[in-house]
Amino acid sequence: MLHHRLTMVSLFTGAAGLDIGLERSGFVTAAANGSDKYACATLRRNQLLRHVVPETTGHYHLAGTKIIEGDVTNLVGTDFIPDNVENHWRPGALVGGPPCQSFSSAGSQRSLSDPRGQLFREFVRLAEELRPRIILFENVRGLVTARGPNGIPGEAVNMIWESFEAIGYATSFRVLNSADYGAPQRRARMFMFAAAPDAVLPKFPPPTHGRDGSAPKPWVTLREFLSGRPEPAASEVVRPSDTLLRQLEGLPDGSGLRSPGRAEPTRPGGHWGYKQGTFIADQDLPARTVTGAATQDWVRRPETGLRRITLREAAGIQGFPEAWQYVGPRAAQFQQVGNAVPVVFGEVLGAAIVAALQTTVSVPPTSIPFPDHMHAAINYAARDDARNGVARPRSPLYTSATGRQT
Repeated sequence: MLHHRLTMVSLFTGAAGLDIGLERSGFVTAAANGSDKYACATLRRNQLLRHVVPETTGHYHLAGTKIIEGDVTNLVGTDFIPDNVENHWRPGALVGGPPCQSFSSAGSQRSLSDPRGQLFREFVRLAEELRPRIILFENVRGLVTARGPNGIPGEAVNMIWESFEAIGYATSFRVLNSADYGAPQRRARMFMFAAAPDAVLPKFPPPTHGRDGSAPKPWVTLREFLSGRPEPAASEVVRPSDTLLRQLEGLPDGSGLRSPGRAEPTRPGGHWGYKQGTFIADQDLPARTVTGAATQDWVRRPETGLRRITLREAAGIQGFPEAWQYVGPRAAQFQQVGNAVPVVFGEVLGAAIVAALQTTVSVPPTSIPFPDHMHAAINYAARDDARNGVARPRSPLYTSATGRQT
């Protein structure tokens, strides 16, 4: 199987959400790398459990995968080559996404000034060494507007595009929402397809689900997802304290306790959000983004009252198989689940990659410009930065006096 075109190398694998979906689309994972000891233990445990890939005859997730635990900066391309293959072996695909905290709206948004924000260069380096036919690179939506060395919104994603162009790959970018492909979760991620000169650039799939008739099928709501599952065991249920219950019980679904907002020139009432761990889910929509913390959103259920979304439910929202197991303390398990890429993305994007790999190459591919929605986001961020940046001293890309990098 490792001589077959549908082999992949996975970087920053985590608990393998993206990889599960890609294997469902037909890929075999030759090698997977992660630096977190608990996530790597999770991969090994599930490899031993031999979970059958749906709609196959005896194929198992992570079967034969070389699991490489360690810092990617200490690895070279040959570390990922399977045993007993030809010297000229190259994967059909290289997939993954560097840690996203430095670009996430939930973090401090230090962008490329954070060492984690530089890990994309390791991805590029290994791509140049392994020369996969197709690359699937993913990250948080915040990467679209992330600042680079000059503090300009959109500079970071332009640097990533230029880096892959420099090693000979044509690229195409898109921000996708998992709810638009049937997941019971509104989770937006940025994806990049890249194709070598001897490959076809994959096409992003159109949405299959949408809100208000915008796609062939309606979004799958959190209520629908929960109604298809048994109520969790008492040992899994977390309820609010008496004090928090009194604060939450008067709030409608789809709201939470507001944090005090920082006043900004165009937002004199404050740029506010909801306090972490106090949001009550609107069950008539897909769930909000599952986070890497144990403080998931609350749900009001007729059977159990107000309780948090459980670990197993969060994993199901992400699309993990019900039998998938997670290793480590409770906090580490939530982190693995919340940091994963929804399985559905691996399925639909994997199908697009398979179609590209099975298409005869007539001419080398060329890059596709950023889509309109990315340009719109970058332009909005630049305008907002000009108006409100001085009030945001959270990042080293700003100075407290001017709102600009020095």
